[in-house]
Amino acid sequence: MFIYFARLLVKVLLCLRYRIHVRGLEECLKEGNKGILFMPNHPALIDPVIVTSILMRHFQIWSLADEKQIRNTFLKYFYKSLRIMSLPDIGIAGRSGHELVLKQLESCVECLKAGDNLLFYPAGRIYRSKAEKLRANGGAARIMELYPEVRIVLVRTTGLWGSDFGRAKGYQTSFGETLLGHIKHILLNGIFFGPRRDVTVELVNRPADFPSGADRETLNRYLENFYNQAMTPNTYVPYTWFEGGGVRYMPEPDAYNAAENTSRIPPEVKTKVYAKLHEITGKKILKDTDTLGTDLGLDSLMVAEMHAWIQDEFGYEVNSPETLRPVASLLIAAIGESSSTQPLRPIPPSWFVETDPTELRVQKCETITDIFLYNAKRWPNRPILADQNKGVLTNRKIILAILALKDKIAALPGERIGIIMPASSISTVVYLAALFAGKTPVMINFTVGLRNMRHCLGNVGLDCILTANLVVERLRGKGVDFGELAEKFVYLEDLAGQISKLSKIKALLCSHFCWRSLRQAKVQDTAVILFTSGSESLPKAVPLTHRNLLADLRSAMADMQLRQDDCILGMLPPFHSFGILLNVMMPCCTNVRIAYHANPMEGDMLARLIAAYKVTMAVATPTFVANFLRNATPAQVASIRVVITGAEKCTDAVYELIVSKCPGAIVLEGYGITECGPIVALNKPGKVKAGTIGHPLDCLEWAITDEDCRHRLPDGQTGMLIVRGENVFSGYLNYDGASPFVDFEGQSWYRTGDLVALDSDGFMVFKGRLKRFVKIGGEMVSLPAIEEILVNRYRDETHEGPVLAVESLGDELQPQITLFTTLPLQREEVNQVIRSAGLAPINSIRNIISVTEIPVLGTGKVDYRTLKAKV
Repeated sequence: MFIYFARLLVKVLLCLRYRIHVRGLEECLKEGNKGILFMPNHPALIDPVIVTSILMRHFQIWSLADEKQIRNTFLKYFYKSLRIMSLPDIGIAGRSGHELVLKQLESCVECLKAGDNLLFYPAGRIYRSKAEKLRANGGAARIMELYPEVRIVLVRTTGLWGSDFGRAKGYQTSFGETLLGHIKHILLNGIFFGPRRDVTVELVNRPADFPSGADRETLNRYLENFYNQAMTPNTYVPYTWFEGGGVRYMPEPDAYNAAENTSRIPPEVKTKVYAKLHEITGKKILKDTDTLGTDLGLDSLMVAEMHAWIQDEFGYEVNSPETLRPVASLLIAAIGESSSTQPLRPIPPSWFVETDPTELRVQKCETITDIFLYNAKRWPNRPILADQNKGVLTNRKIILAILALKDKIAALPGERIGIIMPASSISTVVYLAALFAGKTPVMINFTVGLRNMRHCLGNVGLDCILTANLVVERLRGKGVDFGELAEKFVYLEDLAGQISKLSKIKALLCSHFCWRSLRQAKVQDTAVILFTSGSESLPKAVPLTHRNLLADLRSAMADMQLRQDDCILGMLPPFHSFGILLNVMMPCCTNVRIAYHANPMEGDMLARLIAAYKVTMAVATPTFVANFLRNATPAQVASIRVVITGAEKCTDAVYELIVSKCPGAIVLEGYGITECGPIVALNKPGKVKAGTIGHPLDCLEWAITDEDCRHRLPDGQTGMLIVRGENVFSGYLNYDGASPFVDFEGQSWYRTGDLVALDSDGFMVFKGRLKRFVKIGGEMVSLPAIEEILVNRYRDETHEGPVLAVESLGDELQPQITLFTTLPLQREEVNQVIRSAGLAPINSIRNIISVTEIPVLGTGKVDYRTLKAKV
């Protein structure tokens, strides 16, 4: 009964916009209505609804839809009743979805053998151009391999290229967003009087020349030829009867294909990647420009396997299998970078503000929440946050989201709430909502591996972690293992689903008229808890108060010459101390606009975002700055006038790259530590010297001492930097190790563990760290942590000295974690030990060097300097 009424309702709604012509249905029914594999083309998101509405009257239909479509649309309420089976999106799920896809295809075959019918889309995605392209997809071939005698009906839908449900406009909007737009147009048309789009659905029993038993490539090319026999141009049909212009053809969308520059790929990396491709394809001649699908014949499952192999072999997280198109993209991914093939959605005109050289200021309030409310009240409709998923959020929209979420967050157990989110508008909103809910946000670094995450959560006693389904799926697809920690996840989608309509209306009204609940919120003194990089084996919990962060932000911004019309490119994750201060706190406390992108390694996408959003200020580590500049044209980054960089040394090569691409930009290199809020020193306009970290902030007292912090050193000598001030934290949480503070000249100082010196002009120069860690892919990797795991696994009690040591070889841009050992160890075995211990793939050993002995100092510790000299 439900199916009958659902079909009737859908048919009525469809006829308000579409004039549907059906051909071949009678011929199809003559041969029966059971055990049929229907294989349609896929021009738009609406065509499954149209085709299903036609077939449901005569056939009992099962169909497949990816989990994202089910979860994010009304289908989540009805998909079981509508006989829809979920299918993991390999582009999101990666390796974790591989086996699930194969099992689901086997379930489809069982349904067909039982006499049920299946609606299966061979392309697996909607059109990117007016022609259907199956690439090397293997789903259809897999079903026919498992069930060769299955009855096949091909379905060809025409007339939808140009629909708002498709990508003919150059980008794709969600089904729900597009549907709401159509409902509005139907109402404007008086329901029954709107223009209609002609759509033809043709059903064809298995043609005589159908390649039964053919290989995947032959089958896919045949299906493409069938679907594309009746291609239609990009056709625009007006949405209202009073709209002028009539039905007309529109220009075809530009195909976006980023040129991949592989000139910087190390030869040994290229050799390994090509060898793997030779192994799985059997092709002897390969080119960087070969496409994985069309040229090499890799289907989505095989691409997912390559995605997993790159992560295992080279230790870098690859954003998504979808980004792997040509061979060159594999090479780029193997050095920790990635590209994006997604077109940009248009930027709303409201994003662009009038020229305003007024200096940015942080108001004199005691908490971040008070400052945010002050700015929101003064400029409620000012655009602040933006990304490609949520569009543009004004202060009022942020207030609305906080009002809707805060009570639900407040009801969660515990005073502290974990947050696992990438750089995005929603991550900033969730952070603010947690503060207003009376919680202390704990930003969790999901790149450090299960071992370290488990330690971090246990250290601060978290009961709940706020995250999103899509975030977790993507991270799992990239090989991130959450283990039992996933039991603590509270998904934002579920939280939003618990908000009643009455609560939403109340939040909407309050966002315009009453903010009393926000002003009276009992905000915790601790504004955020971050974690150190774990350079001394395990990360330590760093609580930073509102006072710490605001003192650091005010002092850093003093004399920076930042303007009200500036726009930041936000790519650093919020668990990064640099990211939480400048990409979260600064927009919330100054009203400066920020455009987010979650993946700082997608250089070509970042370059396009800079041009689209007219970014004037890039805030990133030198690694990420170099990545997007290498992929950008000077025209794309012409709007950048300030580059704020830190967290690692900005090399001469990066400076030269900035000058060549952004000749008018000022580079403000700095130095910081999580425990200090985090900025400690910074170059500022008018006081800039390349190769230095500038001058310490005004909110700090500082001294350069001997390593034991007993006496000051003369200017020019390298020594230990110690600091004290409002931005310095009070101490680690639940930590029983040595105190990070030292007594010096009768006062308590924080010992940074870093060596610096003053040059002849009084600028501070970073000289190195006493702690042993390296920066890979923008993340800190602890060499002692890796070494400890391997020492415990391969300890040899019969040997007098150490049998192994871990050191970094290569240069700063491409460090190579290397194992020196007297044992006959294999790299694959060693890396399995590291991953079994819970460390992320980024900690993988790149090289093993056999030595007769490990040199030691007089103290018995490993002499790493001598060890490196052996190479």
